[in-house]
Amino acid sequence: MPIQSAKFCPGCGHPIVLMMLRKVLEERGLLKKAVMGLDIGCSLLGWDYLPIHTFQTHHGRVTPTMLGFKRAKKDMICFGVSGDGGAYAIGWQSLFHAARRDEPVTVIVVNNTVYGMTGGQIGPTGINDPSVKPVYGPELLRNVASNEAYLARTAVNDPKQMQEYLSKAIDAQLNGHFSLIEFLSFCPTNWKTKGIETTKYLDEKLKTVFKVGEI
Repeated sequence: MPIQSAKFCPGCGHPIVLMMLRKVLEERGLLKKAVMGLDIGCSLLGWDYLPIHTFQTHHGRVTPTMLGFKRAKKDMICFGVSGDGGAYAIGWQSLFHAARRDEPVTVIVVNNTVYGMTGGQIGPTGINDPSVKPVYGPELLRNVASNEAYLARTAVNDPKQMQEYLSKAIDAQLNGHFSLIEFLSFCPTNWKTKGIETTKYLDEKLKTVFKVGEI
């Protein structure tokens, strides 16, 4: 199945994450075993982007939906894809307890610091309001997750690291453990940036606040 035309805004980082996920699954021969749940929001636009089973969940409920699927189909590799709002705001309770219980699923959080689909409001990871400290999702989850859980943060302009971390997250799930990767991502539509300004904003602002690496 060829890669589908992107439905995302020009310059969005979501399709980069999906392309890297497909590449890793293809290289490891795991496409037929993979299933992906999509949160409401920009992530939902990836519903037919990959040649794997996907389905829509309610906003903030992608993690418990994938937990239920995993318990019913233990041989499948389950991914929950969400923005930072769905993961760290409305979906935080479910995400927190999934990590605490070391549930064997992989959560992908695309962090562009805004609610992209609904107009660009500041998300829980917002960095432009000095009076509010942003949420550091992987670091918070490290306090409750097992030592075997895999938690990491990377960025959509580092494809080599993206693939490395995705493969490690899959390994953690295959070994019966929770995994989460946060991807620092572009949103030129709501950042009001063009061309190289978008990459500079990610490198000089997001990466300064949110340190990439394994947690």
